Amino acid sequence: MNIGQAAKASGVSAKMIRYYESIGLIAPVHRTDAGYRIYDDQDVHTLRFISRARDLGFSVDDMRELLALWRDRERASADVKAIALAHVEILEEKARALQQMSETLKHLASHCHGDGRPDCPIIEDFAKPELAKQRLKRKPRFEAGVLVSAKPG
Repeated sequence: MNIGQAAKASGVSAKMIRYYESIGLIAPVHRTDAGYRIYDDQDVHTLRFISRARDLGFSVDDMRELLALWRDRERASADVKAIALAHVEILEEKARALQQMSETLKHLASHCHGDGRPDCPIIEDFAKPELAKQRLKRKPRFEAGVLVSAKPG
């Protein structure tokens, strides 16, 4: 099947399929004499696996490791579980950070009159340079939905 058919069958866009191939997440596929990619059912199955892992927020490196374990019929399930539980910790930290952001914004919004007056505690809070410096020290940083750092404040 061509890339469009593989995209439809897997639920992964053609652009993402090309990307996954370019970073080595999926193996290069056979090409026709005209240079078109040809996919088989196993490729589609792999793309579905990647899609599910991505939906759950796994990083590319984690997906690469999970794919290797999936292909290894002699894998220890403990290895898979360890990756999953480590990811749960990341998700829980992200949830805590998001909850804290939500509470901060709710607090600020509750003090904003929301009328025609120009004064607004939300804007004033955002503009405080001393808070910006504190945030740089403790702000969790996410890339592609995955916590990559959380420095204590």
